[in-house]
Amino acid sequence: MAMNSVVAEVTRRIAARSREGRAAYLAQMEAAISSGPGRAKLSCANWAHAFAGQNSADKLWAMDPNAPNIGIVTAYNDMLSAHQPLGAYPEIIKAAAREAGATAQVAGGTPAMCDGVTQGRPGMELSLFSRDLIAMSTGVALTHDAFDSALMLGVCDKIVPGLLIGALTFSHLPTIFVPAGPMTSGMDNDEKGKIRALYAEGKVEREVLLAAEAAAYHGPGTCTFYGTANSNQMLMEIMGLHMPGAAFVHPNTPLREALTRAAAHRAAAITRHGRDFIPIGRVIDEKALVNGVVGLMATGGSTNHCLHLVAVAKAAGLILTLEDLDALSQATPLIARVYPNGLGDVNQFHAAGGMAFVVSQLLENGFAHEDVLTVAGQGLSRYTQEPVLQDGALVWRGGPSQSLDASILRPVSDPFDSEGGIRVLNGTLGRAVSKISAVKPSDRAVRAPAAVFDDQESFLAAFKRSELDRDLVVVIRFQGPAANGMPELHGLTPTLAVLMGRGFKVALVTDGRMSGASGKIASAIHVTPEAAKGGALAYVMEGDVISVDPESGVLEIEVDAAVLHARPAAPQPGEVKGFGRELFGWMRRSVGPADAGASVF
Repeated sequence: MAMNSVVAEVTRRIAARSREGRAAYLAQMEAAISSGPGRAKLSCANWAHAFAGQNSADKLWAMDPNAPNIGIVTAYNDMLSAHQPLGAYPEIIKAAAREAGATAQVAGGTPAMCDGVTQGRPGMELSLFSRDLIAMSTGVALTHDAFDSALMLGVCDKIVPGLLIGALTFSHLPTIFVPAGPMTSGMDNDEKGKIRALYAEGKVEREVLLAAEAAAYHGPGTCTFYGTANSNQMLMEIMGLHMPGAAFVHPNTPLREALTRAAAHRAAAITRHGRDFIPIGRVIDEKALVNGVVGLMATGGSTNHCLHLVAVAKAAGLILTLEDLDALSQATPLIARVYPNGLGDVNQFHAAGGMAFVVSQLLENGFAHEDVLTVAGQGLSRYTQEPVLQDGALVWRGGPSQSLDASILRPVSDPFDSEGGIRVLNGTLGRAVSKISAVKPSDRAVRAPAAVFDDQESFLAAFKRSELDRDLVVVIRFQGPAANGMPELHGLTPTLAVLMGRGFKVALVTDGRMSGASGKIASAIHVTPEAAKGGALAYVMEGDVISVDPESGVLEIEVDAAVLHARPAAPQPGEVKGFGRELFGWMRRSVGPADAGASVF
């Protein structure tokens, strides 16, 4: 199948504009490779230090210069349901490494905060910056230069992008990402959403809401909606960094443990000591990057990756732009509807055919590049297979050729929509992104007077005072990376949904984030320039008429530009301290704009 012309052209554009940076990145990788294995350069004292705490059997293996040593970077903690299973992984990996004639060590840990816990709380202001902190932590772990390959243990929101950015700076190391999988399905998502809306209106008590949330988020594993965490797993799969089919297998099952052991075996095999040598710098190139973007659009994934993929690309010497994302979104058919874009969760998506079906459809119809290097070997078609246990042994077989549930997963020939889920908007208010895959076409264009707030608490208070029962465009500003770290504003979704349910036309405009769970409200998020950097949002006043139209790519204020900017800018709220926020002041001062990845690097 010939490549789709837009996919081919965007890939060519990325390669062309990245030529200089990519060449420098690859030259650095080749220099590191040619200098030999890290531990070969360590003195005897250095190497003795590196293995002083290991058991005697591993010390014997460590004396063999041909025995690979695998570095484990873990984001384990047991307050994140998705990461709790990772606590058992190091011992599983070490045992599997010994079977492969290798050793494995926990090289270091990274922080891992839960956006689900910090939503609407001060800690959310550290969330996006934790990505870059995780990247730095990964660098600290791997900088011992004692490893022949690496395994990255992480799942959620900023954690996987941070691990990937950090791993890409060690371009010469073969690296495999090892997930934990989603929790089993709990309360029906539609029912949960109704209870949230009732609570927002004050019609049910907090105890009812808590019972519903606990029934939805009830065990180990990733939350089952298709937000950033599960979008991460899709990306690692389609970009060739997982063992094939690893993304959505439940934790604490024999198949999950077999996949974790297989990752350790493969990490030993793809070092320069093994059969294949597959450094991560060769895996993540412009074709793998485009495959990731196409996968994101085809499945209606998280808007957070409009930030993360731009930052990941930069770490690999590549330049990805919002225009690339927009072009690929408009060219890619939407073939999956997973909550909040539909009613089925990721477990139902996986059962309907999952990633094997998605990859197969994208390859067969020319939307994904087959000629890529993956941790499993050459060719993305390896990811059209799915893992199974056969007589206790892990094997891969061909994945489903047809969707088993057309309400969740469809072929390219019969998509849910002719285009993907994310659009880029431009206009007098700046640049923004919008997730439209969950928004009804009739609700996508909103023209209404602005209701302006400098924080989400003020908006929620106005709603409780019944001041917002009208058509309106809610503007929440000073939520960008330089202002307060660009927190997710997902807590606004139930209240905005209530206003829409009352029959009003509603949209949201913000320089903050809304995540992969942004719901059914028309929005313009990640507005750049942000208000704290003199963006137009700082000059918007109550009642200004604003047009938000993601389908037409429009974000306009109906005020003459000269008049708008002649107004005094709204004063930025003062810096708030506590909850660790003062530790991140240097990041707020150094961070780049949202359309460049909102990174300090």
